[in-house]
Amino acid sequence: MTENNKYDVEKNVQVEENETYSLNDDRRVKVLSPGAMVAKRFFRNRIAVVGLSILVAMFLFSFVGGVISPYNEKQFFYRYDQRIKEIAGAKENTDFRYLIKDADRFTSIVQATAVLNINKGESQFTMTGNKSPYHINQTAEGLYEISVDGHVIGAVCKSILSLDGETADYDLNYNALKAFLSDQKTFVLDGVNYEVDETGGLLRDGKEIGYVSSYVVSPIGAVSDFSRDFKEELQYFLETNDEAGNFKRNGENEKTQFVYKNPTSGEEETYIVSFNAADSRWVIKRYQAEYVYDLYSAPSKEHWLGTEGNGMDMLTRLMYGGRVSLVIGFIVVFIETSLGIVMGGISGYFGGAVDFLIMRIVDIMFCIPSTPILIIIGAAMDALGVDPTIRMIYLMLILGFLGWPGIAHMVRGQILSLREQEFMTAAEATGLSAKRRIFKHLVPNVMPQLIVSATMGLGSAILVEATLSFLGLGVRFPFASWGNIINGVNDTYVLTTYLWVWIPAGICILLTVLAFNLVGDGLRDAFDPKMKR
Repeated sequence: MTENNKYDVEKNVQVEENETYSLNDDRRVKVLSPGAMVAKRFFRNRIAVVGLSILVAMFLFSFVGGVISPYNEKQFFYRYDQRIKEIAGAKENTDFRYLIKDADRFTSIVQATAVLNINKGESQFTMTGNKSPYHINQTAEGLYEISVDGHVIGAVCKSILSLDGETADYDLNYNALKAFLSDQKTFVLDGVNYEVDETGGLLRDGKEIGYVSSYVVSPIGAVSDFSRDFKEELQYFLETNDEAGNFKRNGENEKTQFVYKNPTSGEEETYIVSFNAADSRWVIKRYQAEYVYDLYSAPSKEHWLGTEGNGMDMLTRLMYGGRVSLVIGFIVVFIETSLGIVMGGISGYFGGAVDFLIMRIVDIMFCIPSTPILIIIGAAMDALGVDPTIRMIYLMLILGFLGWPGIAHMVRGQILSLREQEFMTAAEATGLSAKRRIFKHLVPNVMPQLIVSATMGLGSAILVEATLSFLGLGVRFPFASWGNIINGVNDTYVLTTYLWVWIPAGICILLTVLAFNLVGDGLRDAFDPKMKR
């Protein structure tokens, strides 16, 4: 060891005395760039790093998650569901029904007058404008034939003839009802032999073609008609019920479930029968399997967060909704920042009349009630039926236009103090144009404050969009956003029962806005350490 070299016992290293360093020496102290210093300060802030981590997770969830999701944003899902559907109405006919032979003479007025006189026990009646009297001839129990001038024009009866796939004319209707209501069970019509059995069945040459009954069973919906066997069993069931809908058997009341064994399939079919006192008829319902939208299904292997009110996968809608909310937030902030930089930069640099004019515009913009205006515009777009895509573009433009005055005011204040600095005097002395002095020298010096303001504004823009969409005035179906996803909580039942429909979207909004605020605070402290508390 030479005398110029000594050994540092504490550090266990050899040091050289009288050693000199130069700027070109590799061992010189490294000086961080301004950007690196800001980044270093930012990442030392643990809370800001947490906010940045949340933002990264939200961006990955929204933009990458939608790509790897097996479902599409607008994809509907279906399921088979057992639903009670009304398939028929049944009613015991207590009113007279009309059999019309001569429609020109047996008009509705004549029909009503005939029934009125039958109820009075009259055998004839007269009508204004007709000198000849109308005769009422009772041919069987409950069957009355109406004639005038010796010609039969129609009949009235409370029983009904139903044919299988045929339409009965007057003569067949009248003779079948007469045979059923009297002791004469057979008749001949146009050389064809007919017979009515004890149960009301109408036979033609020994083959049943219809039946007579006092009950009317009217199919509803896709059901075309019912077999006579079904109607007869249903009639027996109804005749043994009271009007409260209780099935009487052995003196006990049981549930009103009508079970019919289908002779074709051999399966038992269960029908639910209830009495509707409003129109004095029986309502026949049945469980039917229907292919319906898979609405509000609980979380499962197929749908991790269940489905929402339109039968769409909740997790997929949440991913695509994040895209829309984040993109709208960034575009709105970009528009308002661009307008704010231009207007604030011009106002702060030129001053005088230009500054006065721009600041008065800013004051007017501050006085505009933005929320009522957004509600009015949203309602107007609803009334005009604006396309959902165009609606989103209008929403971003309007929000950006209403948000620039605050940024312009901040930029103006910063430029007013910066334009008197020495570097601006030097820039002016070199002959640079006003445009270059503003946007090449002044605005870059305001950029740290702009970055912080924009970061804070992103959270506000997302909240505004979510609020408008929640009110039904923002992003509309079929597009998803976190705001219109939680629009379902307008229904109290959904709010309390289907928590998976709105809680995940609310959590995403909460975390994203909180993360932007944390990052904004971290950037503010990193750009200006003196402001750190």
